[in-house]
Amino acid sequence: MNYDKELDNIICGLNGKKPSLLLHACCAPCSSYVLEYLNSHFNITLFFSNPNISPEEEYQKRLRELERLVALMGLSVKIIEDDYTPQEFFDMAKGLEALPEGGERCRKCYRLRLLKAAAQAKQDGFDYFCTTLSISPYKNAQWINEIGEELSEKFGVHFLPSDFKKKNGYKRSIELSRKYDLYRQNFCGCVFSKKE
Repeated sequence: MNYDKELDNIICGLNGKKPSLLLHACCAPCSSYVLEYLNSHFNITLFFSNPNISPEEEYQKRLRELERLVALMGLSVKIIEDDYTPQEFFDMAKGLEALPEGGERCRKCYRLRLLKAAAQAKQDGFDYFCTTLSISPYKNAQWINEIGEELSEKFGVHFLPSDFKKKNGYKRSIELSRKYDLYRQNFCGCVFSKKE
């Protein structure tokens, strides 16, 4: 499935309208290109929901950096911060701690965060929900989109398909990270990715 092409088709079909989008954000570097790309097509609200990030100092650092990025880009984008619930992540990861990065633990982590985004999008009446996660070459875009579609049906909110690493999206995120001197972490966020 070409999720990037699906996204293009949706954007073409908007005919100048700007629907509301709840965009789950994992960090500022991943959000940079996605915001640049989608801002002219959607009214975006960022959703920072990442119980996987440890320790709390790292979580707070990524949130502050996301806020700084929005200000530096001059965007009138609101950020909704979800409750920080790391135990929820550890409960989800129980029995999967020894799996390598990119495996079933990561798939369940995508689902945990997308579930929170879908529920928030439903609660607040957004037209679409999406995540910045697919920009990373280390994240499985197929899994992310499959989970998004499943939750779209469950919650009755459109999921915006994406593979933001396409069209040099990941490369552009690195350029924007340099331009804005963004903190680029060297691990996904959880204790298991940091160890690996």
